Amino acid sequence: MAPPETMYCAQQINIPPELPDILKQFTKAAIRTQPQDVLAWSAAYFSALSNGEPLPVKRRLEPGATGLTPGLLDVMHQQLKEKTVVTLGLLQKKWAELGLPKQQLSEICQAGSFPDEVEFIKFFAVSCSHLGGGNITEAMRIICQILTLDPDGGACRIPFDTFKQLYQYLASLSGEISQAQIDGAINHLQEDVDKQGGMVMPRNFLSPECPKLS
Repeated sequence: MAPPETMYCAQQINIPPELPDILKQFTKAAIRTQPQDVLAWSAAYFSALSNGEPLPVKRRLEPGATGLTPGLLDVMHQQLKEKTVVTLGLLQKKWAELGLPKQQLSEICQAGSFPDEVEFIKFFAVSCSHLGGGNITEAMRIICQILTLDPDGGACRIPFDTFKQLYQYLASLSGEISQAQIDGAINHLQEDVDKQGGMVMPRNFLSPECPKLS
């Protein structure tokens, strides 16, 4: 026969004073992020919280979005940007915590011909290209959107050195963009950059006057 359940009165239950705020912030984060696998994401959230690491939380809501999105790629970037090189195993772990399709990760790794270890910034760039449907101009717009320190609705400026590094890398992967075309776009943008404190923004390379990136 099972023992009777122990009854407690309210005075016997000690609720840690920080618990309500922790649960409130967790709930808000879950609503904003809309994880596909709530349990896996929750485990990652509290693990990051306890270790003082960046939380796997979107900065803004993306209604109706599925699979990899700029918001989820931003989450991965916030968590891994301090690492120069990452292993495929770590990428798979972060990918699973966000509930993302394995097929998408395979496609990105195949597009970049990534080995077991990869420079994270290159993985990030190819992921942006994947989000942009393989269009380099759209990839660079997404890169600016994620890497910018401007507030929401701002110009999405990033350092021109970062732009050049990632643009030249994606252009080299395509194998269809001549060095003359790459140099033409960069030289044209340099004129804008010199007036903008070394920064470049989507408005510059989306301008009709700018040579096409691809």
